[in-house]
Amino acid sequence: MSYQLWSWLLMAVGVTGLWLAGKRSWTGWAVGLGAQVLWLAYSLVTEQWGFLVSCFVYGAVYIRNLRAWLRPTPAPVTASAEQEVTECAAS
Repeated sequence: MSYQLWSWLLMAVGVTGLWLAGKRSWTGWAVGLGAQVLWLAYSLVTEQWGFLVSCFVYGAVYIRNLRAWLRPTPAPVTASAEQEVTECAAS
């Protein structure tokens, strides 16, 4: 595969992941994480070691963001719960 084709493929996958994340879809982070496998292959084939390092750094960020999106959000605190805490503290 030519380096020119590699660069277009990596760009398309990366932009797709960012577009999906911008649309508030957890799949965007998953696509971005998958793109790091392609970056890993690219860096090894072309012997561009900076890309190898960046693929692990970006991969860590994508894993963090993917986990954050998949983790359930805590329930919002209601007014009655706040009042109960205030009353308990006043006792």
